[in-house]
Amino acid sequence: MVTSPFPTSSAVFNVGLMGPWSCDPFFAKAFPQIAAKLAMERIKKDPSLSDIHPMNCTLCDEDCRTGQALAGFISYEKDLSAFIGPLNPGYCDTASLLSRSWNKAIFSWACVNDDLDNASHHPTFVRAFPSSTGVLLAVPKYFQWAHVGIIFSPEELWVDTASKLAIALRNHGLPVALVTSIGKEEENTERMWAKIQAAGNVKELGIKVSVCEKPDLRRRKKPLLSGNLNKNAFYANVAGEELQVSPLFGTIYDTVYLVAKAVAKSHHHHQTSKFSGIALTQHVKNLDFAGFSRRVQTDSRGRPLAKYVILDTDGKGSQLFPTHLLVASSGTVHSLGRPIHFPGGWPLPADSSCWHRALYHQVLKGSKKVLLTLDDLTFVNTKLSKMRLALDNWSDSRSNSECRSLRSATHSLSVRSALVTHETSNVAVYEGDWVWLKKFESGVANNLRQPTVCLLSKMKDVRHENVNPFFGLLSDGGLSGIVMEYCSRGSLEDLLLNTDIKLDWMFKSSLLTDLIKGMRYLHHQNICHGRLKSRNCVVDGRFMLKITDYGYAELLAAQHALYVEPPAEELLWTAPELLRDPMTHPNGTFKGDVYSFAIILQEVVLRSPPYSMSEIPAEEILLKLKKPPPLYRPSVSPDQTPLECIHLMKQCWSERPEKRPTFEEIFEQFKTINKGKKTNIIDSMLRTLEQYSSNLEELIRERTEELEMEKQKTEKLLTRMLPRSVAEKLKTGSTVEPEYFEEVTIYFSDIIGFTAISALSEPIEIVDLLNDLNSTSPAPLQENYVFAFQVETIGDAYMVVSGLPKRNGPRHAAEMANMSLDILSSVGSFRVKHLPGVPVRIRMGLHSGPCAAGVVGLTMPRYCLFGDTVNMASRIESTGLPYRIHISQSTMKTLRSLQEGYKIEFRGKTELKGKGLEETYWLLGKKGFTKPLPTPPEMKPGQAWQDMIVQEIKSALRDSKAKVISKRKK
Repeated sequence: MVTSPFPTSSAVFNVGLMGPWSCDPFFAKAFPQIAAKLAMERIKKDPSLSDIHPMNCTLCDEDCRTGQALAGFISYEKDLSAFIGPLNPGYCDTASLLSRSWNKAIFSWACVNDDLDNASHHPTFVRAFPSSTGVLLAVPKYFQWAHVGIIFSPEELWVDTASKLAIALRNHGLPVALVTSIGKEEENTERMWAKIQAAGNVKELGIKVSVCEKPDLRRRKKPLLSGNLNKNAFYANVAGEELQVSPLFGTIYDTVYLVAKAVAKSHHHHQTSKFSGIALTQHVKNLDFAGFSRRVQTDSRGRPLAKYVILDTDGKGSQLFPTHLLVASSGTVHSLGRPIHFPGGWPLPADSSCWHRALYHQVLKGSKKVLLTLDDLTFVNTKLSKMRLALDNWSDSRSNSECRSLRSATHSLSVRSALVTHETSNVAVYEGDWVWLKKFESGVANNLRQPTVCLLSKMKDVRHENVNPFFGLLSDGGLSGIVMEYCSRGSLEDLLLNTDIKLDWMFKSSLLTDLIKGMRYLHHQNICHGRLKSRNCVVDGRFMLKITDYGYAELLAAQHALYVEPPAEELLWTAPELLRDPMTHPNGTFKGDVYSFAIILQEVVLRSPPYSMSEIPAEEILLKLKKPPPLYRPSVSPDQTPLECIHLMKQCWSERPEKRPTFEEIFEQFKTINKGKKTNIIDSMLRTLEQYSSNLEELIRERTEELEMEKQKTEKLLTRMLPRSVAEKLKTGSTVEPEYFEEVTIYFSDIIGFTAISALSEPIEIVDLLNDLNSTSPAPLQENYVFAFQVETIGDAYMVVSGLPKRNGPRHAAEMANMSLDILSSVGSFRVKHLPGVPVRIRMGLHSGPCAAGVVGLTMPRYCLFGDTVNMASRIESTGLPYRIHISQSTMKTLRSLQEGYKIEFRGKTELKGKGLEETYWLLGKKGFTKPLPTPPEMKPGQAWQDMIVQEIKSALRDSKAKVISKRKK
């Protein structure tokens, strides 16, 4: 709904659409009421905004005079929940400060002052579009132009706009030489052109659209800047059309929809109808939706993302063509392959002393170069580099063949790791030194400000053995970050958490002394760290501690980066006064650094994280720190560290900052704690190495035992998959040749009715059945039959062979016969858990004969059998009967030749598929075998016994379900 002022219900979220809609024709062409109405209609139809709080958009007319416009803005405060605007940059700063005091959000695209992007000072300000200042800066920087002029209409609105724009551009170093107005009379136009010519060599003009439409100006601009006023030429070309619509129409539409998205996210997160300005600004992050004519996107900080095109004619007609693409987030311009049509056919020359060259000269060249590009860094894989270094040292004492073998392994690894980029590694090589890249979020360092350059130069000059050297700021292709020296042993936090490193008091004292020396130096250089914690203290290969990340917070502030509150765990080192009001000192304080040192001291002494003795979460700890009494600090026992150390700790984390000592005083006190002894890390390391020598023997013994146990488990698993002799060959890398065996006996078995059981059971019940059955049946095989090898287990099917790969003469038939009797005995008493009334009827078949065997496959090798004997054994099994051991004539002859008392009964001639009629036999038992065997069911000739068993299974399943239902009813 779009209304005119004013009142609306207090239950409605009322957005004011502010602008000089009636006093300036340029803004009137935007048709704001229609754009807002269309946006509101879409909001109502959008299912993702269906539960949004009732929202209304009110058209608020803005006076073209800045003072009156500000007064009107103040008068709207009581009736509006948020503002879209103002469109007059003249009072943007004041409006933002007022909205902060009202806690109401401002969504604007016209404000040019980049200071408004500082969230700590303007927490309720939101840019609906990228800053026009950054967009305008990108063009002269790309073409290397330094002569810029701004021409404006004499109305107060445009006077203030031109003034604010000129100030913003000059703050970035662009020397705007000409800011002039043009009147309505032609003599004023003449006067303006005289000023342009007097300024000399003007490459770019910013002209108000209505000014551009003046006939006398159009005549004069052609010979001077015919290729540079494309946007204005666009308006001049459409001036004769009956209906003119400003591009602001789409901007208004998109901004109204952006507000609705923010309100919806805030409502979903807070579940309240009261939407504060600060809450709304926090919920414009990571948005992505279709706007009026483009996709509207914001990044993780809520900054708008957009791309622009530079348009130009071909010099022959009025049609405009895109020539360049401008990416606002990075401030970069890319050619689209079509050149700009410049006067005379030649591009305008670059200025020899361009405005940004003087700035970049300080940071791009010379011994103090601090601005780096991706070409300066070579990213590396640290693991691979360390492996190669170790190989070089090891190869000195090894044979050439051993070296070649290991080098080939590292070469294959290096091929896979060759493509190391900034996306896969933070470690690089810069001028021969290993460096670490700490990345910023996108866009932080696109346009360096003068205070940033001064800070970078100051950081470059920092030189101390306990301060990590700063090499420069990387800014290239949208990637930015600070480049510091890489320390191989990681952070102090990593060192403390590494239980393999033993830390005595001398070792700890050495690390703390390094920290105190480094902080004393930084404070003498008037550098406040602001982010001191154990994670920002790194340790090099010589166990020397170095302070890193100094200047980080100040660098972000100098670039006006949005403040993002860290997680609670990251704030445990922060002084209470800074926790209560982080915006007062966003870069930290010297006394705050002292407090942070005290928390690190607790970490080192106890070798545990901050407040490790407390079991409450970090959020509650911060609340206790912010709101004493009682005073909440870590607890350290006197038996864990010297009393003087605890006293120093308490001094440093005093609630009153002025009571905390300086690092100069801390240094003197710490010398007293060490009784004047110089902490020598080398002596500490020698003592530690002696302890290591004793600890290492115990550690090696424990690890060797663990390794042996794992080796036994692996070998046990392998021998279940493959014959032991085959497994031993594969372990040594030998080839297992296929082999022919003249005499083997193959065993096959399966469960009769398994298909019916599967169809009438749940999948998990089938899995349990097979697990129970396999754990019952293979037991005799594993324990008693050393000459038998289990080849396959597929579902209910089971295949075992004897006589290979280890030959055992005619004993192969006896091994399989004895195993068959054992399995039949164990299965006879087996019952299915979910079908206790159904016996598991198994049938088995044995056949003896020759076969071939070999290993098939490389990734998952399998020992497979080949030959007619395998097929024959399968046929013998499939023609058997329940609870019967069906054997072939060859197996029968072998068993009788052994004369071990096997009870064999002639079955008769049996039809075997593919073999015809063969004489087969039943194995009924053995002399001396006393285990009970199940009684086979009586089968009459021609009886469909398989169907009978299936019906029996189904009947048992029905009975089982009936019992379960009956129990539930009871």
